[in-house]
Amino acid sequence: MNFYVVATPIGNLEDITLRALRILKEVDLILCEDTRVTSRLLVKYEIGTATISYPSDSLRAGHSPAKSSKIDKILDMIESGKTLALVSDAGTPTISDPGSLLVSKIRESFPDIKIISIPGPSAVVSALAASGLPASDFLFLGFLPHKKGRETLFKEIATSKRTVVFYESSHRILKTLEALGRHLSTERQVVIARELTKIYEEVISGTPSEVLNYFEQNTEKVKGEFVVMVKGK
Repeated sequence: MNFYVVATPIGNLEDITLRALRILKEVDLILCEDTRVTSRLLVKYEIGTATISYPSDSLRAGHSPAKSSKIDKILDMIESGKTLALVSDAGTPTISDPGSLLVSKIRESFPDIKIISIPGPSAVVSALAASGLPASDFLFLGFLPHKKGRETLFKEIATSKRTVVFYESSHRILKTLEALGRHLSTERQVVIARELTKIYEEVISGTPSEVLNYFEQNTEKVKGEFVVMVKGK
């Protein structure tokens, strides 16, 4: 029995592997973070496999799943012999993604199941590849907490000797750059990757104050998802 974890494009729908397309066509059901997002990919490649959502919102918030019955249904489908694939809205599922809890529960419930990762796009890897920063050894923090522990992480970033990478939303990117400016030395390099693989993709590099000034002067670009990278000391 197999369960597939399938990486999907982070923006450009052409960034999908032939193997991923084959698996998505062959499985009985695709588990999606948001079926509406996944449907755009499936329509483009004429894939008619049925989809359902898994309870990502409650898992991402770190709470006990409000829709645990849906997880139970997923486990029941696996028990009945259904072959399933897990996808996220963008990139590789379970990497800074609530799907990791689902995979953990599947492993716990079915010790003999073969969980197969279908590799593909990942925002953190794509951003690092274009950044020019040392990437043989880096620290990935995922999404920073909104409040509790946030300042502590900025202090840790300031003392890190390794490149630090994390995700940020458009709602907090300016405040994040302000915080980095307070904690980092004035010459420390910060690189921002925005809208990776999309039409308006760009990578901005400079000191904390230079990068902050760029986005303050170009407020129309404070949109989308951001990958923030800080060079080590």
